[in-house]
This record gives sequence, C-alpha cells and structure tokens, in this order.
Amino acid sequence: MDHKNSYSASYAAAGVDITAGYRAVELMKKHVARTRNEGCLDDVGGFGGCFGLPIAGMEEPVLVSGTDGCGTKVKLAILMDKHDTIGIDAVAMCVNDIICCGAKPLFFLDYIACGKNIPEKIAEIVGGVAEGCVQSGAALIGGETAEHPGMMPVEDYDLAGFAVGIVDKKKIIDNTRMAAGDVVIALASTGIHSNGFSLCRKVFDIDNNNPELYVAREELGGKSVAEALLVPTRIYVKSVLALLEQVDVKGISHITGGGFYENIPRSIPDGLCAKIDKSAIKVLPIFDVIAKTGNIPERDMFNTYNMGVGMSIVVPADQVEKALEILKANGEDAYVIGQIIEGEEKVIL
Repeated sequence: MDHKNSYSASYAAAGVDITAGYRAVELMKKHVARTRNEGCLDDVGGFGGCFGLPIAGMEEPVLVSGTDGCGTKVKLAILMDKHDTIGIDAVAMCVNDIICCGAKPLFFLDYIACGKNIPEKIAEIVGGVAEGCVQSGAALIGGETAEHPGMMPVEDYDLAGFAVGIVDKKKIIDNTRMAAGDVVIALASTGIHSNGFSLCRKVFDIDNNNPELYVAREELGGKSVAEALLVPTRIYVKSVLALLEQVDVKGISHITGGGFYENIPRSIPDGLCAKIDKSAIKVLPIFDVIAKTGNIPERDMFNTYNMGVGMSIVVPADQVEKALEILKANGEDAYVIGQIIEGEEKVIL
C-alpha cells in the first residue's frame, strides 16, 4: 500500500509520526512471515487477524487464552539498548501459561506502547516476538504499536500481548486425577525469566544504571549481571506437547511471579501437597548473586523467583522415567524434585 498521502504535519508536530508507524510495519513483515502456520488466513495490515481453527479430530474443542507482559524487564532492555529478545519473553509468559492446561498455542498478538516510534527499534522488538512464536508454534497474526508522546519518555516502551490456544475438552489438565505418590518433575529455567525485576532493580540499582551491572563476573560464566538478567524466558510448549502424547500428565505449573509458593499450589487439588526436595533443585548462579547482593532471605527468594525451575510437571510414579526420557529428548534439563503427599499446605519446601 502507498502511504505517501498519509503524512500529517499537524499530528507530527504533536509528537506522532504516522509514517514511522507504516515504516515499522513494513520492516516487521519479514519477521511475521516466519510465524505463519496452517491457520493463517491473511497478511498483516488489516483491521483484524483471521485464523482458521484446526478442530479436526476433536470432540469438544476449547479455546484457551492467556495475556501478560514482560514487567520491568523492559527497563533493562532499554538501558542495554538490546531489543531483540524481550519479545521472546512476552510470548513465553503467555504460551507457557496456556500449555499448563494442555492447550496448543494457535496465534499471538502483541501491543507495544512507546514514547516515540523508531521503526528499526520496533521491528527489532517484533523480531523477538516472532522468534517466540516460532519456538511455540504460534502464528503472529497482528498487533498494535501506539505512540504516546508526553506520557512516556521518547526512549521508553512497554510490551504485552496475548495468546490463544486450543485443546479437546476431555484432554484439559485439571488436576482432578492427581494422587498421593505422584512425582514432581522440574524443567530447568534459563534464568530469572520475566519475574521479580522490581526487586532486581532495587538490589542492583538498575534505575540509576549502576556501572557494576556491566562487569563480567566469573560466577556467571563470564557474563555480566545485566546479560544474565536479560536472558529470555524459556518456552516449554513443544516439549510439553510431546510429553502429553505419551504420558499421563496430572498437573503443570508455570513458575512465574510468586515463585514456588504461589505457582505450584495452583496445580495441586485440595487435600494434597507437593513436597519439594529443596536440595534437589539446580539453583542457577544468578539467583545466588541476587540473594547475596541484596541480602534476600531464602524464603523470599523462593517466593519471588523460579530459582532455576521454570515449570513443574506432576506424573504417575511409574511413568517418571518415560517422562524424563521424552523431555530430555526434546532438549529439556528435566529432573525429579519432589512428590505428592496428603496434606493441606499445597506445597512444602
């Protein structure tokens, strides 16, 4: 489409450059094209994204949706002027949620609010979103970039989105069959993922752009704190979908804000408790650095961060070895961290 006649000098004087928006759309199209799947019906640029539902073989197809953002992790991306991975986080926070009930992601839409639309930066952000969609098998079928002059500094932006998935009603994971004796498996995280950044900002004085953020540290494998914090959230969708085909999965928890104490109980029914062996958890070095630097008590760490466990999965004891084999074959560092027992506490660490 030719946008030569769309320029408004008056709107530009007020801080909104319409032509920059069109330029951003043109730059992001190559990223969006990577995410196309069998459900896509049209191209980017219309008023709504169309998607054909793949319901063949399903008795009662159920749509499952999830929405989230990246929190204040965006602040660090802005400080580092690195915008190509934050979009992975936005997708991950949504698709990792909907896979917890067994839903296969179908499509994703993003929303970017910015102080000034710099087309190259917006395209870089969307490139990360597209990568997250590719990793999860979802199509990026639309989105919105909104320029907010006067409400946000020109260099600032925020990123959020939502995903929609599908599952046959009879296959929804609802924890009703969970029983004492079932086993809890951990899927390793890549780091802090997208939660607890407000605490990190305080601990490392991120808002004041503390120069120590950028110093390489031996305990972080030569990475700086900033680099370790910005590592994108791992997307578990394809591994979990492979697991669901062969194993009787009874519960899944995405370990996000609130850590173990808030998230594991969400997949545990009344009368049962997840007894977690804390010594079995492979705590990543970044969490030790956070705790030591901020003098954060252990319980607060487990109540804020994933501590190295991005997702927990409950399976029958006699299917543990098979589950671990499937997950490892799909690239996951998976290992046992506990079991389900009778009790009312929901989780014990």
